[in-house]
Amino acid sequence: MMAPHAGLERRVIAALEATPPRIPVMLGGCGTGRTTALHSLVDRLGREDCQYIDVERAASTPERFFGAVTTASPFAEGVAAETPGSAREAFDHTLSYFARARVEHRPATFLLDEVLELRTFESFPGLRHVLREMLQSFQESGNRFVLTSRYVARMHRLLGDGAAPFEVIHLPALSANEVTAMLPPMGESGTEDRNFLGRTIQVLADGRASYVRAISEAAAGLSGRPGDPISALTALLTSDGALTAWCGYRYELRLHRARGYGALKAILEILADDEPLTLTQIALRLHRTPGSTKDYLSWLEDVDLVVSRQKRYSFSDPLLRLWVRLHCRPVPPGVDEVAREVQSYALSRLPVAEPSMAMAGAGAERKGWGIIEID
Repeated sequence: MMAPHAGLERRVIAALEATPPRIPVMLGGCGTGRTTALHSLVDRLGREDCQYIDVERAASTPERFFGAVTTASPFAEGVAAETPGSAREAFDHTLSYFARARVEHRPATFLLDEVLELRTFESFPGLRHVLREMLQSFQESGNRFVLTSRYVARMHRLLGDGAAPFEVIHLPALSANEVTAMLPPMGESGTEDRNFLGRTIQVLADGRASYVRAISEAAAGLSGRPGDPISALTALLTSDGALTAWCGYRYELRLHRARGYGALKAILEILADDEPLTLTQIALRLHRTPGSTKDYLSWLEDVDLVVSRQKRYSFSDPLLRLWVRLHCRPVPPGVDEVAREVQSYALSRLPVAEPSMAMAGAGAERKGWGIIEID
């Protein structure tokens, strides 16, 4: 399958090679392709000339982070020889390493995945403004940096008015053509069938790379019914389905990064039943004051779980909303209930005319799709 966002790499390279160099900041939710893009950049730039760092996995204490980063360094120059004696000193050593590392006296390139996770250091003595210190150090360094984060709102707030060195790049939803190019083999399906399947999966997946891959692979693997995305999505969202586990991970990850865990779960369940809703409508159903409800909603916006458009709130990820409807309850849903909810979701997103016209021309083969069986 083709890698998503093929044009993204060219934009990042152009920013790095500008005079003066800019610092690309790639933003996108879980599964939008940020990490895949960074690994592709490693191959493009050369492993001797750049260092990829998974900050989310490596950030524990400042001392251990410094040790892990420098131990894995591909650069001969810029690594401090002394061992830091405190958290503050370790962080200073880390910033110095990022600034001074060189590749045969040429600038080094650092690819920092989930860079906002360095906020964990702010609980240590003497470290209260880690992220702002880091960004200032990057701007003053002669080296090159590419940053990513899944937390769009938080990164925008950190960057403020978008100071000159930073180039914010929002990873776009995959287009129907990109999704079609990513599809695995689907039996003997022709070009027209693959294009139709690509458009359908793009809509069902909301253009998110991880969802596209999961639905495409599941559709290709269906016994006797290759190319049926509705049945594939149903299987993926059953209690032991792959997307059930993935959505559960995303749901808990963001909630634990926010405040007010229990109330936030309640609001998400309310929006899963009905959206978009106004602040007043949510407050009434939550049985809380509009003031406290507004705080809860701002915390959900802070981790990009909900968005507000014209003072009405809804999920930012429609497939995650479907998962909440199905699985945030005392009893796991049965297969039939998952199938009904998936078909309802599909009908709400797919154009009404296009599937029916396509089915009419495709004969009995496409009539096996779950979407045709709805009365």
